[in-house]
Amino acid sequence: MIVVADTTPIISLMKAGQLELLQKLFGDVYIPKAVYRELTENEAFSEEARMVQECEFLYVEEVENGKSVTILRKFAGLDAGESEAIILADEKHSDVLLMDEHKGRQAAKKMGITITGTIGILTQAFDEGMLTKEDVEKCIERLKEGGIRISEKLYQRLKEHVNRFCW
Repeated sequence: MIVVADTTPIISLMKAGQLELLQKLFGDVYIPKAVYRELTENEAFSEEARMVQECEFLYVEEVENGKSVTILRKFAGLDAGESEAIILADEKHSDVLLMDEHKGRQAAKKMGITITGTIGILTQAFDEGMLTKEDVEKCIERLKEGGIRISEKLYQRLKEHVNRFCW
């Protein structure tokens, strides 16, 4: 399975204490250089940067078509990480792109790229028995405490999904 990730799902899973879910669910995960820079260059997040740098299943890739990245940035209003993640997913014919931002998801969908985000990852991990109901609830709390902006509607969907399978 070929999986490409944008910045936010990685940050979100780190804040939830569940970064290893990416490896358990997908094996290797590719990130473009712009995403790597976003994850590692902010001195205020040196511990998180170290986690990314030492992560054995994250592979940094260079995007081949820089012109496409420029076009996405200009016309879709995306940042460098989002644009490179979309183009890398397209170039690698990825099975899934991990992305949370709405504008980026819309652009990727228009290109025919399959997408999931942080809530989708947590749902899949629950469905595959990697997380319990309590684990999911703890993840939601950590995400909220960590300032991760995910709509209350998505949190509710995840809670309803988990509750449907837990009596």
